[in-house]
Amino acid sequence: MIIMTPILLILLGATEMLQADLLPAEKISLLPPVNFTIKVTGLAQVLLHWEPNPDQEQRNVNLEYQVKINAPKEDDYETRITESSCVTILHQGFSASVRTILQNDHSFLASSWVSAEVHAPPGSPGTSVVNLTCTTNTTADNYSHLRPYQVSLHCTWLVGTDAPEDTQYFLYYRYGSWTEECKEYSKDILERNIACWFPRTFIHSRGRDWLVVLINGSSKHTAIKPFDQLFALHTIGNDEQKPLRKWLLFVFMATICLILLILSLICRICHLWTKLFPPIPAPKSNIKDFFVTPNYEKAGSTETETEVIIYIENPGVETLEDSVF
Repeated sequence: MIIMTPILLILLGATEMLQADLLPAEKISLLPPVNFTIKVTGLAQVLLHWEPNPDQEQRNVNLEYQVKINAPKEDDYETRITESSCVTILHQGFSASVRTILQNDHSFLASSWVSAEVHAPPGSPGTSVVNLTCTTNTTADNYSHLRPYQVSLHCTWLVGTDAPEDTQYFLYYRYGSWTEECKEYSKDILERNIACWFPRTFIHSRGRDWLVVLINGSSKHTAIKPFDQLFALHTIGNDEQKPLRKWLLFVFMATICLILLILSLICRICHLWTKLFPPIPAPKSNIKDFFVTPNYEKAGSTETETEVIIYIENPGVETLEDSVF
């Protein structure tokens, strides 16, 4: 009995703590935020803002908000503040929702959703640009100590399939808080802008911000639909540079082969090979047959014959050294 008493007290305390955690969640009623708005603050940038519901019951709880991006690409996240900035394309429109949430280790409460949207900009289908590609080039900048590298930007695109012949396109880019309009365009045979070149930009060579490119247009016959696109600096231009490197390697190897072929033809025509590398003459074989004269001598009383062979070489015959026969 004495041992069971502390155990019962511990269980009773745990039960009271659990009820205390669940009590606010059971009795509190969450209301959705009010005055939810979406404001375009820059190229491909929006600001979501809302306010807490004034009729929300005030308790010693920490309310949070869940934000859900509905379009153009679904996403959701949670925040404790009443505004949020988002970088996204806007030519397809933008839609988002927000609600009040309360969560702890034992429960999750949420209010109803409130939504807002930014409509897609006007324009006839098929008039916006297609196949927009952009590349950057980083060079050393000896005149600036703040930014030792200077980044240029080059973008190309194709005219929309249903764009009138008098369509004219205009390009803008945004990086961070900087926005610039293109001044140097390349044109097609109908004098329509199809490429843009920025010799110097405000793009940071090692930055992490998104590069936003927007192209809108004008025509006397119809409204031109704008088009915007996001580029990550660590990947921008890679698809364009790889084929260029392959072509440079191919041209380098072809040039080397051509130079070797031309040198070979010149050497053959001018007989330079025989002058530079004369043929090695074959070794002369002037050794004639040796004359062998056997001479027999007797060794006296031993009656043993000794054969002495005398080799006589013809006069004028060359002597070979270190030869073994």
